[in-house]
Amino acid sequence: MALDNGSSDDWTAPGAFEVAPGVYRVPLPLPNDGLRAVNVYVLRHGDDLVLIDSGWAIAEARAALDTALEKLDFSVKDVRRFLVTHVHRDHYAQAVHLRREFGMQVSLGAGERRNLELTIAPDQDPMADQLHRLRLLGAGDLADRLSTIATDSELTKDFELPDDWLHDGDEIVHGDRTLHAVETPGHTRGHVVFHDTESHLLFAGDHVLPAITPSIGFEPVLSANPLGDFLGSLALVRQRPDARLLPAHGPVTPSVHARVDELIAHHGARLDETEAAVVRGAHSAHQVASQLRWTRRALKLTDLDVFNRMLAVSETAAHLDLLVAQGRLTRTDVDGLRCYLDV
Repeated sequence: MALDNGSSDDWTAPGAFEVAPGVYRVPLPLPNDGLRAVNVYVLRHGDDLVLIDSGWAIAEARAALDTALEKLDFSVKDVRRFLVTHVHRDHYAQAVHLRREFGMQVSLGAGERRNLELTIAPDQDPMADQLHRLRLLGAGDLADRLSTIATDSELTKDFELPDDWLHDGDEIVHGDRTLHAVETPGHTRGHVVFHDTESHLLFAGDHVLPAITPSIGFEPVLSANPLGDFLGSLALVRQRPDARLLPAHGPVTPSVHARVDELIAHHGARLDETEAAVVRGAHSAHQVASQLRWTRRALKLTDLDVFNRMLAVSETAAHLDLLVAQGRLTRTDVDGLRCYLDV
């Protein structure tokens, strides 16, 4: 089997692609998602499998995983443990469902605990604070539209607590391979990546993606400065030895460091654009987001669907809050609206 070196071929094509000896990339489909697929990584040692991330709990993803493992002469019964980079459904949900069926161990970053406990708590709406915050950010119309979307039954079905919590510096030994868990908050509070320093591999989850920037600022319990957290996590990864980038979405690429440098430069430019919008007179996060362009196609905010408009406003607020922390803007709440002003 030829090694998967991140060619220009469609990275979402189904199969099991060897990225290093004993390590396979398995793309699993996503439902109605612009990302189209999520990469699950299979680590093989003898008759024992460890999987990094698990995919969305839909029939198509389960079938694709079964087929890929069959090509390797395995089945999901051979999976001993899931190491999950973060709690988003496309990474975590299928592990929950397979554990119910087969009893394998599921591990998740400790920083995800507050968000997960809120998500599964009875009589709690995990979207409540996010919708309140959207109104504070000047996006009441989005909050109203999103409040009509029922999610409780889906959340109950797809989320449970893990078997154990991963912490920064934990070492996971699988055969002769040692993975170092590295806390990388930003995309979510408890995101972790797994660094195989001997094989020069970084299982990056959504922290470092080769073609897009991870969303920032959307989760039930938001940190005070999520973009600051994210940039700090990028700097932390940049200080570690370089490695091949094994992302959750997109092809394998040769250098984590090269992509980290691009992401840092992107957010530096985005901070400047965000500050300039405030100087021109936009004061709420929604007003600023309306002046910016979105995705690689440079779309207007109104060109996005409702969910991605929410992500755009939340990410704009994350940039605005970092500008406040840097002393480049000020922030005040007036009559239920958060206003950002030039210093």
